[in-house]
Amino acid sequence: MGNAGFVQERLAEPSCDRKGFWDSFRTPHPIPYQGSKRNLAPAILGYFHERVATLIEPFAGSAAITLAAAARGLAERYIINDLNVPLMDLWRAIIETPERLARQYETLWRAQHGDRRTYYDKVRDDFNRSGRPDCLLYLLARCVKASVRYNANGEFNQSPDNRRMGALPETMREHIHGASRLLRGKTKCMSLDYKEVVAQAGADDLVYMDPPYQGVCGERDPRYLKAVVFDEFVEVLESLNCRDIKYLVSYDGRTGERVHGHKLPERLRLHLVELRAGRSSQATLLGRDEVTVESLYLSPALAESLKLRRACYWAYPDNYSHVAMREARRADILWTGAEVESYERLKRRTLELQKNIPAYVKEIIEQHLKSAG
Repeated sequence: MGNAGFVQERLAEPSCDRKGFWDSFRTPHPIPYQGSKRNLAPAILGYFHERVATLIEPFAGSAAITLAAAARGLAERYIINDLNVPLMDLWRAIIETPERLARQYETLWRAQHGDRRTYYDKVRDDFNRSGRPDCLLYLLARCVKASVRYNANGEFNQSPDNRRMGALPETMREHIHGASRLLRGKTKCMSLDYKEVVAQAGADDLVYMDPPYQGVCGERDPRYLKAVVFDEFVEVLESLNCRDIKYLVSYDGRTGERVHGHKLPERLRLHLVELRAGRSSQATLLGRDEVTVESLYLSPALAESLKLRRACYWAYPDNYSHVAMREARRADILWTGAEVESYERLKRRTLELQKNIPAYVKEIIEQHLKSAG
């Protein structure tokens, strides 16, 4: 990497591998949260360095990256932090007392039948008075677009989505217990200023930062309890660079021709990767063919440690040697037109043999190569 400016990689396609390399990993997600990096997680994990001691998320939210990393065993320990104290209390309940929380959620969920709007408002009032984790979980499961909103007094004021009742209790129980199994005994939950949290990072740690989305709202964003000041954030990144700390930042982006937020300054010597997030729900509703692209910045120390990963599938899908440091090759096969009937026959055959299609195709290819000598 040079001494100034960005190094930029090609667009990575996180959504194209849903049925491929990562398919064996089923990541629980107990907290629905707008803006979660759940769908981009496979691409982001492709830029982790080897043997991460502690993965630190200073702006954890739904902790999508922490959960995805834990499901794949990519770090020894985890720190999740958020200034939203009730949210971190909810995470403690998920990790430490999963069955108790699952029962509490089920009680709330089953009591909502009848006038669901009135019931939702009652639970919201209870939460604003008490900060109870189970109330917050219910509100997140029921509120519009899983989008948190706070008023000027810091009170949760988002309305319910009256078209849905929230995750079924048995589904929520599975996600809660799944997250607890991944994180219990190796995770710290904190509610500190992000500057205090990143100051704890060491040479073998990795910091993933997804700060409050910038560039689309006014001075006070009702989605967050506290905004992150751009210049202050840049200073923090500079201090991390001085300490050779490895970090990733999800920050700005674009949708079609519209740019969201300011790019981070070139003096930080960051390595920029653009991740294709797909079409936004708003673009789909309006019939627009606009793709959202999110920026992922790698710190100089992290980019330097990943020299051998320049040929990673996520950055170079046409010319790669591995997928996130695992020696691998892949071939995407598309059946079109009259070929679709062949695919359907293949599908029926795999169901009879109780095999999945990729494994069966590999088996056929290997048999053919052996017979061909």
